[in-house]
Amino acid sequence: MTNRDRVIDAICHRQTDFVPYSTGFTRQEYEKVAKYLNDEEFGKKLNNHISTVPYDGRPRETFTGSGYFKDDYGVVWNRHGVDKDIGVIEGYVLKDPSLDGYEMPTPDEKELGAKIRELIRADRDNFKLFDFGFTVFERAWSLRGMENILVDMIEEPDFVDRLLDEIVAYNMKMVEIAMAYGIDGVMFGDDWGQQSGLIMGPGLWRRFIKPRMAKMYACVKNKGAFVFQHSCGDIREIFPDLIEIGLDVYQTFQPEIYDLRSIKQQYGGKLSFWGGISTQKLLPFASPEEVKRVTEETLEILGKNGGYIAGPTHDLPGDVPPENVIAMTEVFKNQH
Repeated sequence: MTNRDRVIDAICHRQTDFVPYSTGFTRQEYEKVAKYLNDEEFGKKLNNHISTVPYDGRPRETFTGSGYFKDDYGVVWNRHGVDKDIGVIEGYVLKDPSLDGYEMPTPDEKELGAKIRELIRADRDNFKLFDFGFTVFERAWSLRGMENILVDMIEEPDFVDRLLDEIVAYNMKMVEIAMAYGIDGVMFGDDWGQQSGLIMGPGLWRRFIKPRMAKMYACVKNKGAFVFQHSCGDIREIFPDLIEIGLDVYQTFQPEIYDLRSIKQQYGGKLSFWGGISTQKLLPFASPEEVKRVTEETLEILGKNGGYIAGPTHDLPGDVPPENVIAMTEVFKNQH
């Protein structure tokens, strides 16, 4: 059985010989663990089951050595501070609730196709995932500002509809390119949750976000591929909506928010989960022994009858001790 087969079986709620897993790293954390292990290529030895081609707007450095990047949408990100992976936005492209004078980017089919072909060539046995970040809501607030877009949903709904439709039209082109290369699945990254409940509430989510996610999900499903959704925070109140529009895998699954046993019991036959090992409370602070114990327990709870891909709840941040990374990944690798 290949890694790809194991992931597909898990998504389809079939019991696997062992729980498939995949661990991502921020750049800072990868460099720290590599230094600890004296092995810059340790990541290749983890045997992650999922290989990804990411796209989050394709930030390019605009001022050499400065840490400032401008993405395809014209958004400038400051990665000079603590957050060197995502950064913080410097100003807003859309200062008013209007698209006048603004042009959406054009998909670079040649670049995306080359990345997917290389992924397929290099990781033939793995599940291939197109990881589409900042999908709808996040893309809107990156252009307009978080507070502004939330106010616009109430005061300028026509503008929000137009903006989101333009974003989705671009996304659809990118997804169609990825699907043409035989990718196994698409993950839409779009943070909707806070530590308790949705940022915009379920009503506005259903008004603005749900129909557009349904359209993109359908594009993937119609090609016979799987749909993944990343959202940090507590989004349990829309789990039934996501299942209704075709979601296969929800990532990330934060144990400080969700009771693993009850959510597995309620949704385990309808939705698969990826994550579950806390980057918020467990991995940065616990002992390696505690990390090992909790990881083993999580695999036992969520891995029963399939429906689970093991991993940390987010790309490992730079505050996780290397010893804890090793403890977690050894549990993953020593299942068989």
